[in-house]
Amino acid sequence: MNWRITIAASVATLAASTASSLAADPRYPDWPCTQAKVPEISLAAVWAGPPLDDASEKWKDDGKVSALVTRLAARRTPLDEAEKTIAGFLGASSEKTMAGKLLFAGLFDTLNAQRFQVMNGLERVMRKQREAADKIRADTIALQDLQGAAAPDQQKIDELTNTLLWETRIFEDRRRVVKFVCEVPTAIDQRLFALGRVIQQDIE
Repeated sequence: MNWRITIAASVATLAASTASSLAADPRYPDWPCTQAKVPEISLAAVWAGPPLDDASEKWKDDGKVSALVTRLAARRTPLDEAEKTIAGFLGASSEKTMAGKLLFAGLFDTLNAQRFQVMNGLERVMRKQREAADKIRADTIALQDLQGAAAPDQQKIDELTNTLLWETRIFEDRRRVVKFVCEVPTAIDQRLFALGRVIQQDIE
């Protein structure tokens, strides 16, 4: 067996074991991260301020708040900049408590939605990884059969070897991306908690 087939077989084994072992929680078989899956941020975990009441429904009707929520929720906006923006916004408001409630309600809804999208994307990738692992395993077996034939067809062997190596490269690239993206839900949690704390401190 040449070195390319040996590598392909090793990666096929790795792909299969990785795809089957990543889902640690049987409740969420498609969840690929070592971090526990928390489907939704709990309001009580990130907000100890006054009851939001109807702010959860009204924040979208306030154009200034909606625009600010979009800016503050974006991860490209540095956290310290976001915190200073909140302080400035609330400091200029004649109804600071209501403004703070509207702002946090918007951040809570928006960042929860971001988490949901990221987590759904991760689970879609996990399903693709399982399919890819099955394909890599099947192609590896087919390649070994071709190699072991009485009259090996070298052209088919080369074509399937190249296909297999490309498949394993895509699998590994996805695996690296998943590892990075798995940190995003936690980062969103931390951002929401930090911004909520700033709002609470400012309106109390």
